[in-house]
Amino acid sequence: MKRILAATAVTLLAVSATACGGDEGGGSDGKTKVVFSYWGSDARQKLTESAIAAFEKKNPTIDVEGDFSDWDSYYEKLATKTAAGDAPDVMSIEIRGLAEYSGRATLADLNGKVNTADLDQEVLKAGQVDGKQYAIPTGVNTFPMIVNKATVEKAGLRVPDDKTWTWDEYIALSQRVTQKGDGRVWGTEYNENPAFLQLFAAQRGEQFYQNGRIGLSEQTIKDWWALLQKIISTKAGPDAALMLETGTKVDQALLATNASAFGSWWSNQLTALSKGSGQELDLLRMPKAEGATTAGMFLQPAMYYTISSKTEQAAAAQKFVDFLVNDPEAGGILLSDRGMPTNAKVVAAIKDKLTPTDQKVLAFIDSIRSELSPISIPPKGAMEMEDILKRAT
Repeated sequence: MKRILAATAVTLLAVSATACGGDEGGGSDGKTKVVFSYWGSDARQKLTESAIAAFEKKNPTIDVEGDFSDWDSYYEKLATKTAAGDAPDVMSIEIRGLAEYSGRATLADLNGKVNTADLDQEVLKAGQVDGKQYAIPTGVNTFPMIVNKATVEKAGLRVPDDKTWTWDEYIALSQRVTQKGDGRVWGTEYNENPAFLQLFAAQRGEQFYQNGRIGLSEQTIKDWWALLQKIISTKAGPDAALMLETGTKVDQALLATNASAFGSWWSNQLTALSKGSGQELDLLRMPKAEGATTAGMFLQPAMYYTISSKTEQAAAAQKFVDFLVNDPEAGGILLSDRGMPTNAKVVAAIKDKLTPTDQKVLAFIDSIRSELSPISIPPKGAMEMEDILKRAT
């Protein structure tokens, strides 16, 4: 049913209509009204409301209305609003939706409209489609292996050198952790996130997408599934039933409940994982295939800020996005919630405010910068890929 609803919403998006963005250009109090849609947790909502309040204090003639949704309903709601001609003025989207939304003339070209001079220019390119800057990255994530060193050491084992370890060494080490765990701790958890497969393929010189199509070879996909099967069959990690039960929500992760030593998650989820476990967790490069020259690590925008092409409040919307990515006050409120900021001046201003966990993420990202694979923007249809891959896996 969710797939049917999502497909219907995407179809509706094609007939995107005209007016949008709230009260005919202003509220009853004479202020300019800007609607900002975003998804996330209760914690993100609180942070965002604080950032909105700070912006409104600096811009007393602009009223920002937050349009918050949980992740499961976000795109369905956004597509329906857009199709009805009621698109929010400022919209959060993720990398898989960029080609879809920009290709339907839904998003405004922000080139020259938002100050991007201090943003990481390579990351900024990941918001461009056909030479137009449709999206401004909120910050960056990477997809590392996360480890509970205490769990590994309790099993009488050592955390490996992440510059050299292989998939076979990772599985063997995880298997030994499971054996020492007496049924209470697994060596590793795993998931079917496309980022995992993207890394695995990059180690073989393949791209997930190429020229608007799947760029993976059949053999690479088979070998990735074989890797997951080996984790299960060797009891390095739990069977598929348990992984389905724990789901992909970070608060249900085996790492977050101290039931696993290793697991791969997005770097901005380290705080939630650490908070859940009550223990110190660390980030590692992903293991490599034998003979691979790269671990396939990449930076990816955690999400984007975009502006509706139909907004009647373009100037106010641009000012709000500029505040979110360039103002140290906004950076000091949001910190790493939407990924680590790519504005070097903002990072320098907020560095002392970052938690020890965020400091780890920042240091890890800096340590792998010279090894990164290029950021690639998925083509139209990529929003369905995660569900397709999950069902097949």
